[in-house]
Amino acid sequence: MNDTIIDPVTLAVLRGRLEQVADEMDATLYRSAFNPIIAEAHDACHGLYDADTGDTLVQGKSGLPVFVGAMAFAVRATAAVAESRWGMIDGDIWISNDPYDGGTHANDFKLVRPFFRNGKLYCYMASAAHWHDVGGAVPGNYNPSATECWQEAVQIPPVRIVREGELDQDVLAILRANTRLPESLWGDLNGQLAALELGARRLHGLLDEYGDALVLQALGELRSRALRLMRSHIASLPDGRYSFDDVLDNDGITDQPLAIALDMTVAGDRLTLDFSRSSPQCAGPVNISRATSIAACYVALKHLFPDVPANAGVLDAVDFVIPDKLVISCERPRPVGGYTETILRMIDVIFSATAKADPTRAVAQAYGTINALSIAGHRSDAARKGQRWVMFSFFGGGHGGHSGGDGLSHGNAPISTATIPPLEILEAAYPVRFTEWSLRADSGGDGRHRGGLGAVYEIELLEQNAEVFLFGERGSSPPKGIAGGGPGAVNVFRYENDGQWHTPPMLSKIHGVKLARGERVRLETPGGGGWGAAAERPAAQREQDRAMGYVGTASAQKKASE
Repeated sequence: MNDTIIDPVTLAVLRGRLEQVADEMDATLYRSAFNPIIAEAHDACHGLYDADTGDTLVQGKSGLPVFVGAMAFAVRATAAVAESRWGMIDGDIWISNDPYDGGTHANDFKLVRPFFRNGKLYCYMASAAHWHDVGGAVPGNYNPSATECWQEAVQIPPVRIVREGELDQDVLAILRANTRLPESLWGDLNGQLAALELGARRLHGLLDEYGDALVLQALGELRSRALRLMRSHIASLPDGRYSFDDVLDNDGITDQPLAIALDMTVAGDRLTLDFSRSSPQCAGPVNISRATSIAACYVALKHLFPDVPANAGVLDAVDFVIPDKLVISCERPRPVGGYTETILRMIDVIFSATAKADPTRAVAQAYGTINALSIAGHRSDAARKGQRWVMFSFFGGGHGGHSGGDGLSHGNAPISTATIPPLEILEAAYPVRFTEWSLRADSGGDGRHRGGLGAVYEIELLEQNAEVFLFGERGSSPPKGIAGGGPGAVNVFRYENDGQWHTPPMLSKIHGVKLARGERVRLETPGGGGWGAAAERPAAQREQDRAMGYVGTASAQKKASE
């Protein structure tokens, strides 16, 4: 063990160089993936993980933070499987999409590569990415009517996709046989493999330059610093118990709300997050595993304390109380395809509970749903007749107001740094036309600092026919404001059949809607909650809101007079 103290400059350089390894892996995948959800929306991530514990050591700055947190569980699960068989071997790469032992849902494929130096395991490199389609009953796999995991997607436990440097053609054949889009799968897999290969070269180069022991010591010091910063931030909050309850609209099967409830305790420099009062695991696919829950908490804490280094030290000062068999700690085979909606609600309650301790620290709730929309069918033109197409995408909304100003309009969900796919890319790839893509006036919560605006998306089908599936949330319960701020607007989805517009019975979830050429679907996404009392918003800012069209004239006049 090297007890030499690393000077701050060297530590800062090593931190930047290590993050750059992960950043380059991210960039490699984004530039080589076939699937627009990875290539354009950046629904992927890479990181380095501890050789003994699987804990997060380093993450990139452009990958999805929730993936990085969940990947630690996938690394541990993979290491346990390898240990029960033949152990980790240099040149092997493992693959899995197990949502119960590695977090998130079955579209998110995790690749784990053991990284060796001088014949000894030094760390793990891991890649996670959202594959476009991996079987199941619904194209794109967001099946709002699923009641077990096998109705959502193919289930792949940790297995070797590369054996001592050679791609395993048998495993590849199984994967390609379980997708509607085998070429997309092939391209995304190769992108992840290339990213891991580049990462290994970059890490070898860094270790050759600075030495194995010094870099390992730096990784330990970065985790220690994350813990010290977390303790300092927690200690700055008033001691006490702060509770907040919120709901999911329904589980897609039964139209009853599901509670996500938090009791947060601050005791000195230690934080306890107790979710015991949340609803039991349910029939529909809004369940998540305990691994995913902890990853969601990691993301929320990083939002609240952004200066803390992004590694496992973030969680070392936090105790979790998450009993088994809750909607946030489900067991196989409960469906988990809509995990995004549930982790967004977990982030919401952490923000809102923290606001009770210190409203200047917290952000009002964001729009709270990715609105996973899938439109799928077959081509009818002569050149591609019968060819399958699947447009899957997610959509933006308003972020919450905060002590520093108004919330971001038309942002992406706070679980990620992903981007909303551009309409030009979607229109070029699929037989659809966006007839509207605009900000949604009057959707942000009122307050001293207004919530950001949601968006309006209207999509027309250009093919002969297609099926539509939506998995969303916030159709009945709007994003909440804090410190006296008002709520944002609720989510609205409608679809057109025979000249008439319809709303789903469960508001935010529906499957198997038939569209004919020229018919449309329409999403009006929520705005963020407001921050602070509405009476404190200056008249000049209200006039600017009206002039910009963020609020209607009547709405602006009403709010100014209150």
